This record gives sequence, structure tokens and C-alpha cells, in this order.
Amino acid sequence: MPPAFSPQTIDALHRMALDKQVADRIPGLVAGVGRQGSLDWWTGIGCASADRPDDAPDADTQFAIASITKTFVAVVVMALRDEGRLALDDTVDTLLTGSAHGVTVRQLLAHASGMQREPVGDIWDTLVFPERDALVSGWDEAARVGRPHDRFHYSNLGFAILGEVIARLDGGDWFASIQRRILDPLAMTRTTLGLSRPHATGYFVPPFTDVPVEEPALDLLAAAPAGGMASTLADLARWGGFLAEPTAEVLHPDTLEEMCQPQVVVDLEGWTHTHGLGLMLLRERGRTWVGHTGGFPGFITGLMVHRDSGTAGLVLTNATSATAPGSFAAQLGSYAVEHEPALPAVWRPGTLVPEELSPLLGRWYSEGRAFVFTVREGRLEVRAEATPDAPPSLFEHVVDDTWRTTSGRERGELLRLRRDDQGRVTRLNWATYLFTREPYAFGEWLTER
Repeated sequence: MPPAFSPQTIDALHRMALDKQVADRIPGLVAGVGRQGSLDWWTGIGCASADRPDDAPDADTQFAIASITKTFVAVVVMALRDEGRLALDDTVDTLLTGSAHGVTVRQLLAHASGMQREPVGDIWDTLVFPERDALVSGWDEAARVGRPHDRFHYSNLGFAILGEVIARLDGGDWFASIQRRILDPLAMTRTTLGLSRPHATGYFVPPFTDVPVEEPALDLLAAAPAGGMASTLADLARWGGFLAEPTAEVLHPDTLEEMCQPQVVVDLEGWTHTHGLGLMLLRERGRTWVGHTGGFPGFITGLMVHRDSGTAGLVLTNATSATAPGSFAAQLGSYAVEHEPALPAVWRPGTLVPEELSPLLGRWYSEGRAFVFTVREGRLEVRAEATPDAPPSLFEHVVDDTWRTTSGRERGELLRLRRDDQGRVTRLNWATYLFTREPYAFGEWLTER
């Protein structure tokens, strides 16, 4: 099978990865670009372990993925919501009976709860992490350091508590739920709780020497839902494909779209970084990338996905101090999107124009602006003529002369047909706005009719 990218693109991507490994003094790095869940390009640089300096990590080498774990936890939480087992505005004290703090599930997913960053107990000083009982009792003692939805405040404690919510609602073990609901259906066989061989060794590279120091292996115990999983480049490319185009067996596509809506701005100066429901959103070269980064003793990781093109950029490193993994992953993906965009799907002729849609075809006007109504694959689509490249609005039939917008502009709003005495469609109301075959000012239509 021929390479997915040209030799020039492969060389450029490898150069980007090599420059990153050298600049950040990373013992070992794997980087890749995936499309539609397939790992189309990857490279391994350096060493997975300092005692084997000539053995570069590969696409099957496990790394601790740290906070990328949160994306899996968030998907299970949203699946439980879809099943009616919880609501996003349920508070923790109702889901974990007897616990403190009226913090909602939505706030925890978005890091907008104002809860303190870590579980109580100076865990990153002692490297002693709480068991489940201690996590919940510690939650009651934890401080709410900010007002809810006032500003972004990252909370590993919040995601550890979401793991406890999953455990109590879905069978008693948060990772077993992830295994059953996500990893098994997506055949992600090299994604585990904790490291599984073959895996990279994590290192700290001191600022004034070039001799790596091995970081300790950690068991996060009840804090593991915040960052305890491990995976490979190949498995994460599959996960990136899911985040671009989810399978309903795991999560409904509309729910994944909901997770990608910004809830809170992280970067108040540049507005290039926001957070959705369990997902980071970055703006890189005019595109929105969704995913997450991870930081853990000995490991820094990044997975970012451009959903429109199905492109994922990935980087896994075995160094505590590697920088900006999310931006770097998005840069890899951006290079592929810009220099070798995926081929468009073949246009295929349709077979039917539904009779009830025929009177709608063509150009309609609202407030003097033109909108083009078309049928594709038997379904109504509407685009504003001034923005032809924007995603179209799509519709589903409700009853008689009424349709509901299911995506795009005015999502959720109704489109109603208005007929004259002969039954001809002469105007439309979309989200209550008047649409006519000729451009009218608001008052002109009243005079005309």
C-alpha cells in the first residue's frame, strides 16, 4: 500500500518532530498524524529507555497519557447522561449521597467548578494518592477556591470525583466501564490502566546536565480518572478518529458535538484556548482542534483533532519537561491538512427529490440576504449565499408543513411553510423570520400583501 503522504510531507513532519525532540531534550518521542482513525504517518526518535539508547519508541510503545485519560472519563459520563442515569446539572452531593459541595457534573467536566486543583494531602509532595474512601472524605474537606463559572480553574480532583460517580452508577469500577464502553468496541487493545510492556520509561532531564533521571512509577489509586491511563500512538490515532466521527455504539454523534462546545475561556488574552465538556479546544492556524494534553512525572503527551477533516495530530514523550504538547500536536495535523488535504468524497447522483420539498428549491430572501435551498440525498439543505463554504443547515420533517433544523445555522428552530389560497408555497418562516422569493424590507411585505 503506498504511503499516505508524499516524501516531501513525510520529511517535513519528521523534521518537525526531530526539532521538537532536540529543543526540549526529550529522551524518546513518537509523533504521528492520523486520518479517520488510521495512523497515516508516524516517527519514533531517541530511545524508549536510556539503557537501550539505540531503540527508538514505535507506534506500539506505551506511554503514560496522563490527562488524556480525562477524555475517556468524559465520554462515559456523557453516555450515562444520554441513558438518563445522571443530568449535567446534577450536583455531586446528590450523586454521592452525603458528600459536600453543590458542584455540578457540567462544572466538573468544564473545569468551571472553582474546586481546588488536587485531592487533599499534598499528593505531589508525598506521592501518596487517596483510596476511594479517602478521596470522597477529602472532597468534603477540599476548598472551593473560586466561584462557579467565574473563570477556568483546572481540577484533577474534579475528574477523580467523576470517576467515583461512574463507579457508583455503572457497576463499581470506573475503568471497567471505560473498558466495556470504549476500549473493547473500538479495539483499543493497548490502552490500559497503568503501563503495560512494552512501554517507555519516564525521565526528568535536569536543566544543567544531559543525564536523564528516571522518574518513579506511580499508582494514582482513586485519583487515576484524572490521569492514570496509558496508551500507544496507534491506539490514540483510533481514539482521534472517534473524536472526529464517533460511532453511536459508544456515544451519539450529537453528544460528542455537545462536548466540543466551549464552556469556559482558558486563554483570556488571545482567545485561542477554551474548554468544552471534558475536551480542550485550541485554535491553530485558523482551525479548531479538540482533544487533550497530558502531564505526568516522566511523560508529556498531546492529542488534538480537527474534526472537519478527520485529522489527528499526536505526540507522546518520556520527559517531564517537554513543552506545549497540544500546540505541537495541532501543528503536525495542520501541516498535513494544509499540504496534503484528504481527497473529497466522490460526488454521486441522487435518486429522489421528495415531492414536499420541490416548492422550496432555489433562492429565498430574508432581510435582503439570499439563501439557497437545495436537496441532496433526499434531504433539505440551506446555505447563506454570502457564506457558501459554511456548513449547511439540515432539517427533519416534523408534521405537515413544518420542519426542524437539526444542524447548522438556527439549529433547533422550526421552518414553517406558508401557502396562498391555491396551496402554493409563497413564503417561509424560519426561526420566525420571514423568507420570500424576492427581497423585501420588514415593512414592505405587510404593504405588498
